[in-house]
Amino acid sequence: MGDSMRTISLLGSTGSIGRQSLDVIAASGASVAALTANSSVELLEEQARRFHPELVVCYDEQAAADIKVRLADTDIRVSSGMDGLIEAATLPAADTVITAVVGNIGLKPTLEAIKQKKRIALANKETLVCAGELVMKTAQEYGAEIIPVDSEHSALFQCIQGSKDHGEIKKLILTCSGGPFFGKSREELKHYTRADALKHPTWKMGAKITIDCATLMNKGLEFIEAMRLYQVTPDQVEIAIHRQSIVHSLVEFRDNAILAQLGVPDMRLPIQYALTYPARMESVVEPLDLFSCPPLSFQRPDLETFRCLKLALQSARKPGVACAVLNGANEAAVGLFLKDQIKFLEIADLVEHALNTVPDGPADTLEQILDADRAAREAVYTVARF
Repeated sequence: MGDSMRTISLLGSTGSIGRQSLDVIAASGASVAALTANSSVELLEEQARRFHPELVVCYDEQAAADIKVRLADTDIRVSSGMDGLIEAATLPAADTVITAVVGNIGLKPTLEAIKQKKRIALANKETLVCAGELVMKTAQEYGAEIIPVDSEHSALFQCIQGSKDHGEIKKLILTCSGGPFFGKSREELKHYTRADALKHPTWKMGAKITIDCATLMNKGLEFIEAMRLYQVTPDQVEIAIHRQSIVHSLVEFRDNAILAQLGVPDMRLPIQYALTYPARMESVVEPLDLFSCPPLSFQRPDLETFRCLKLALQSARKPGVACAVLNGANEAAVGLFLKDQIKFLEIADLVEHALNTVPDGPADTLEQILDADRAAREAVYTVARF
């Protein structure tokens, strides 16, 4: 593997992206310096015994005590909480940090890893949505590489390799499967349950991101990420519904040439590219068979039915903490929906309420961003009365 024989700290190893990252790591011969999880001790123990990291972290204190007992016969160190995550993200042995934790707890560890000049294989959306300007500024300052792991952002990243510099980009076109409720009316959406929303047509993902795909908030968050990552204006990002999930995204250049990245819908390909870039290596992923592909179609999203996407596009145009408020409110509302405490359409109502009530302010420091996030969640819980 040459240059790509990396040593990796994997934050969020028991989630969907984390498990697929370990598939890629095992196939590529890279080594693991640290594994972190929230509280899934059984799977974490299994992973630790297989990959022999020097450090294992459970964010949950009780789970950390449990894993310590389980791994007592090994020389693996065990840590916990935010301090543990930061230690994993900054381990001297690791040159690459895969951030696959869900939620804004990924912010601090990512910023600390950037300051240690690690390569960040970024799968945590909240990092760029809430703190994109701060993160990109810090990465520039410390000379850290940020390589996206999200399939759409990886596609954009790969297509952009075909340009001399970002000034040649005319438009970034993010594709979107449309989720399980594509083509439905608001009236129909009133009656859909958590079980319906969790049936994604093409991707297998964790519960939170699957709900975000059903509301199309996921695409709104990716829209904001694309602006931050590639430093373009909101007018330079477009969303196209592409039901087949074969074209992962496209870049239109100023000469009107459009480059697209195609492949089977399998997250292991973008994960692998984030680890091996700029090299490419053989993959465990199936090749795409063009001759058995369905016809490829593209449509505009329905912003009136899928209001979460509309709210995200509006927030993208506002400076300061609006995107952090959007994200925090959405996380809180999706959490309530997953517990059957609110209805599907109420997710957008609660996000809109938070955006209307949490005051605007600058997003220059991590504290300002985390304060806005807390205020957004509070706004959601106050209205929902939980």
